[in-house]
Amino acid sequence: MAVLRSLAAVRAAPGLWWRAARESLGLRGRCPGRGYSVDAAQVEPDQVILSHSPMKLFSQYHNKRMLVSGQGPVVENARVLGFENVVTVDELRMAFPVLDMVDLQRRPKTTPLLRNDFPAIEGVLLLGEPVRWETSLQLIIDVLLSNGNPGTGLATAPYPHLPVLASNMDLLWMAEAKMPRFGHGTFLLCLETIYQKLTGKELKYEGLMGKPSVLTYQYAEDLIQQQAERRGWAAPIQKLYAVGDNPMSDVYGANLFHKYLQMAKHGGAEERGASGLWKQRPSATQSCASILVCTGVYNPKGPEPTRPTQEAEAAPFHGHRDFSFSPGLMEASHIVNDVNEAVQLVFHKEGWAL
Repeated sequence: MAVLRSLAAVRAAPGLWWRAARESLGLRGRCPGRGYSVDAAQVEPDQVILSHSPMKLFSQYHNKRMLVSGQGPVVENARVLGFENVVTVDELRMAFPVLDMVDLQRRPKTTPLLRNDFPAIEGVLLLGEPVRWETSLQLIIDVLLSNGNPGTGLATAPYPHLPVLASNMDLLWMAEAKMPRFGHGTFLLCLETIYQKLTGKELKYEGLMGKPSVLTYQYAEDLIQQQAERRGWAAPIQKLYAVGDNPMSDVYGANLFHKYLQMAKHGGAEERGASGLWKQRPSATQSCASILVCTGVYNPKGPEPTRPTQEAEAAPFHGHRDFSFSPGLMEASHIVNDVNEAVQLVFHKEGWAL
């Protein structure tokens, strides 16, 4: 899933999570121990985290000329994240028509003049899976091999290559079809494989955002703290619940973050998982519980690898290349039917009455 469906804070008194949970169930009424009424309020944009949201932290690239890949309003999305100078794959294709040769109908009828007025590209921004994979794969590789000058090319590909930032690593996602569909993680796998085959070297990322990246969970934790502070709640957030439908990203990511929290508590982890990108406020969070729902990729009656079993070691790893496979991290703390049951489970665990 591109959206972090639910990373809920539990405090000594039920506050932000209690309200969010009740609203998700369509419930109204007064919060216990609070002097205000709860209405089904609309979620504000700054309460929502998308897989690419942590890219806001990479300010060193915000003024660079970045090639952006994805679909939908990618320019607008990139600018919201702070990137001020972006070029789309379509714009690059129009500037250099001879680069896109797979589709016979789109090949130029005449050989255009080479352009020398197109500013060099300084990095690549991968927001999500594009529509024309063959075009995006070709042009992104061209940019990396030419050091940002695809109209000229280089005799030897530079290495390290231009910086690459990517979000949403899910190999698969669930739609209306009976079987999972390819996600952006599959596109990244294609890009990495092509680059490795052509250069003999590994494609490197300056940043990988989205689950199961610890950076994404840190970013979410920080956002929850901000929301609590805005409401004047001083009690520290100590426990998080993460709800999702994909064992390979949602469960793996939540458990990986829980492992990070345990290591940090004993001084065995760095204070920031973002390589010093931003100064995270002091954290009192002690745990992160993973709750797996059965309404998406995970199917309790389906074949591997859509569901974890005791023999997960023998199943293929669908996570990203840069995250080592650990079968234990795919075991959810709790498995429920849907989000409604997940909310009720949290209420029960925390001793709250619906």
